[in-house]
Amino acid sequence: MKIIQILKVALNSIVANKLRTALTMLGVVVGIFSIIVIMTIITMLQKSIDSGLAVLSKDTFQIQKWDNTIGRGHGRDRRWRNRKDITILEAMRLRDALTDAKYVGAEQWKFGKMIKFGSKETNPNINVAGVTTDAMRTNDWNVDYGRDFREPDIQRSSNVCILGVAIVEKLFPNLNPVNQTVKVDGKPFRVIGVLDEQPSMFGQSNDDFVMIPITKWQSMYGKYGRSVNITVMAKSKGDYQDLIESAIGHFRTIRKVEPGEDNDFYIFSNETMMAQVNDITGPIKIGALAVSLIALLAAGVGIMNIMLVSVTERTREIGIRKAVGAQKKHILLQFLMEAITLCFLGGIIGIAMGIGIGNLAGGFLNAETAVPVDWVLIGISMCVMIGVIFGTYPAYKAANLDPIEALRYE
Repeated sequence: MKIIQILKVALNSIVANKLRTALTMLGVVVGIFSIIVIMTIITMLQKSIDSGLAVLSKDTFQIQKWDNTIGRGHGRDRRWRNRKDITILEAMRLRDALTDAKYVGAEQWKFGKMIKFGSKETNPNINVAGVTTDAMRTNDWNVDYGRDFREPDIQRSSNVCILGVAIVEKLFPNLNPVNQTVKVDGKPFRVIGVLDEQPSMFGQSNDDFVMIPITKWQSMYGKYGRSVNITVMAKSKGDYQDLIESAIGHFRTIRKVEPGEDNDFYIFSNETMMAQVNDITGPIKIGALAVSLIALLAAGVGIMNIMLVSVTERTREIGIRKAVGAQKKHILLQFLMEAITLCFLGGIIGIAMGIGIGNLAGGFLNAETAVPVDWVLIGISMCVMIGVIFGTYPAYKAANLDPIEALRYE
């Protein structure tokens, strides 16, 4: 008997017993659904987080005073309390030392400010960034129209600014903002450019900031008690790790860190933030997998019991098939194929429901739509495995029935 014929016989048996089929598949549907819905939501969140947290250009890292990654901060370790601020002078010395770097930029931030144009004003939630020209490139900030900063703007501490899209939409709905004058925290600035729209995270805009020359920023908010962030871009991916090591060595020298002492600064990159996110989602994935496996094992036991009942009900049918020449392997393959098909169909339904409901739930968080392809493949593999494991014994029992005893069965 060919495999195609065995599959047809198995499918006919499944279709002929709809209620039993539905009850058998229910456990598999629940088990696969439970893991796929969670993995779909996690994948959606990770996609949104990846795009929103990838604040630096490729092959770029940042040197900052504090470790601000998840679960850590400047108040959590006594060794950090007396850390010195990173200064613009240290940033310039590092730039001169890192001759292998493509760009070395510097930036400082002030949060919760208001931007005004005429009678219009933003909410007091605008971030003011003081930047060097290279910081534009290391942060992947590209000007949509107008121009970006030039060295004379930095050297002369010019009153010029570049606006984020959210500010333009608020203050200049029907007007080109370039060459208009706005007030940044009460000080007049001429708009020289508008940035491209930045990636959002969970539907929240990242365009509510304004950039000014770092020298002007320091004249407004002070040089002292305001640490500088240094951003460094490698020339290629192959140089990236070596450049980080080189930057650490040079900056330890600049900061006069004694040999054997810990760094008094922190290296931040897109990768470190993603690693923190994965540290959080990793245990959730393991927990979801454990719950799913328990549910699938329970479903497998149910499938084995129902298949044993099916063997008992179809004992006479098996006897007739053996009497007309069916071999043991054909009977075994038929019942094994039924178990695998039941699990496979249940898995497909669970996957479809998990992806649909997962995306629906993630949509309430404004997360990007996603399909966890790797977990879909894992789910299908688990279903086939459960079908093989728990379908083997009933199939073996059916294949080894004595045909004479089977024909006598009432």
